[in-house]
Amino acid sequence: MSLPISEHILALRPYQPGKPIDEVKRELGLTDVVKLASNENPLGPSPLAAEAIAACAHGVSIYPDGNAPALRAAVSELVSMPPNTLVFGNGSDEILHLLTMTFLQPGEETVQADPSFAMYEIYAAQANAKIHRVPLTHYTHNLEAMADAITPGTRLLFIANPNNPTGTLVTQAEVDRFMERVPPHVLVVFDEAYDEYVSHADKPDMRPYVRDDRNVIILRTFSKAYGLAGLRVGYGIAPPRIAELLNRVRSPFNVNLIGQAAAAAGVVDQEHIRRAVALNYEGRDYYYREFQRLGLEFIPSEANFVCVDVKRDSKEVFEALQRLGVIVRAGAGLGLPTHIRVTVGTMAQNERFIAALTAVLES
Repeated sequence: MSLPISEHILALRPYQPGKPIDEVKRELGLTDVVKLASNENPLGPSPLAAEAIAACAHGVSIYPDGNAPALRAAVSELVSMPPNTLVFGNGSDEILHLLTMTFLQPGEETVQADPSFAMYEIYAAQANAKIHRVPLTHYTHNLEAMADAITPGTRLLFIANPNNPTGTLVTQAEVDRFMERVPPHVLVVFDEAYDEYVSHADKPDMRPYVRDDRNVIILRTFSKAYGLAGLRVGYGIAPPRIAELLNRVRSPFNVNLIGQAAAAAGVVDQEHIRRAVALNYEGRDYYYREFQRLGLEFIPSEANFVCVDVKRDSKEVFEALQRLGVIVRAGAGLGLPTHIRVTVGTMAQNERFIAALTAVLES
């Protein structure tokens, strides 16, 4: 007997993550594979985070404190914002889901850049919302056009800064002009998953908008620079009235015990973050030089990945690189059919990728 399924659910396209190392090994019969597809920190977590994981492992028979007091205190100090402005999630992805559950009714609208992070569209579609996609300009959010796309039915507007998959940044001056145009019925979701890697001199600071009680939420994650992707911990910074609403709809134990402990310890070890960022800058600049040598156009990035135009079907290049034991992301599924997106890894991993890419392009 078939079950009735809503048409907007049937129309959803599932999120496609980077392929796991073990799956590629099994499919292709390889023993040595490097993954540069999901923008993970190649250094892994802080040693302090690893120690915290081991120390609390014996306590996993007990439910975690849903209010995450130790993590809340650590993050509050880190971002210089009051504890009641924070909401924690099973990755920042979960907070995106909480936002769509809380603020979207069927038929209401969202605005996002195109291409950008796929989960904005997926969660909005789950809520049966109407999605307005605003094309990037020079691979960057066109904030003027996004403001133009706002209607009386718009409820959420998503800005990934830096943007995924392009790595581009909108500046403080651009954001300030944009915010002057945002009406009070719109909540701006400012997704800063790659914030730690940004080096631009005019990097925006959205915290004053939170302090001014504007309809703004900042999203951050421990999955990237903090090296805790496998534990799924993220957080939002929002005016207390918005944070309180999100806490009403979140699951009571959504951030697990080990994730809370590891993230709180990771916050303490900012030296580890500085090492990760320095490694990223070194590897990113190496990619730039090598892409120039190969005659390839690339998008300068403020994140820990680079999008490069291989001037052919990106899926073919993706598959050829996999056969050589290097996993990247094909741009076809990201709205960039001739690009691949590659994570900045260790220098050994970066050099292996460039050697494999050179071989693929020459063949």
